[in-house]
Amino acid sequence: MIYTTEVQHMCPVAKGAYHGPAPIPEEGKWVQAKEISDISGFTHGIGWCAPQQGACKLTLNVKDGIIEEALVETIGCSGMTHSAAMASEILIGKTLLEALNTDLVCDAINTAMRELFLQIVYGRTQSAFSEGGLAVGASMEDLGKGLRSQIGTMFATREKGPRYLEMVEGYCSRMALNAEGEVIGYEFINLGKMMDFIKKGDDANVAIQKATGHYGQWDAAVKYIDPRQE
Repeated sequence: MIYTTEVQHMCPVAKGAYHGPAPIPEEGKWVQAKEISDISGFTHGIGWCAPQQGACKLTLNVKDGIIEEALVETIGCSGMTHSAAMASEILIGKTLLEALNTDLVCDAINTAMRELFLQIVYGRTQSAFSEGGLAVGASMEDLGKGLRSQIGTMFATREKGPRYLEMVEGYCSRMALNAEGEVIGYEFINLGKMMDFIKKGDDANVAIQKATGHYGQWDAAVKYIDPRQE
């Protein structure tokens, strides 16, 4: 280490008491984080790309500074899905600091990693007060039994009103309208369940029927419309 001449000619003054960093909540305990290996936590966060045309929801489960689990969900441009595939391989096994300084292929994923880093190192995690934290694999619970991201897709015009295209339950196949033309319910196809039925040997048409459900005042409607065609 090189000192300037001015510093070299200064007289030494003793340093006072060392209080250490303020403790942060981590998995049911308070931790004075001094090294990256002191950091543990499970959390979610959102990132966006530079032109703000796409977003990434990133979920990380960190144990002793190492990323043990990653869930990468993207919406936006078509290339983001391939970026997410690469990021899922890149992230696991890295320390938080390594991941923060690694190109995760997509701006939105990189931004999500930055935001999650801030949450985790400041102790603002989902598991901050959960003793022992969450088990590796916990992020899959967010996806439900169908293991699909929770997506909502709606389209609307002033002239023709709203069209429900995708809800958390699944693909919206029909909308239910009352006598005034107001939406009072919808029909959906749970694509995760449908694929499970098909994999078990059901005919595709049978699988669709078994995976179809309704929400709202479906039976009270006076008109049903296909949101993609009408």
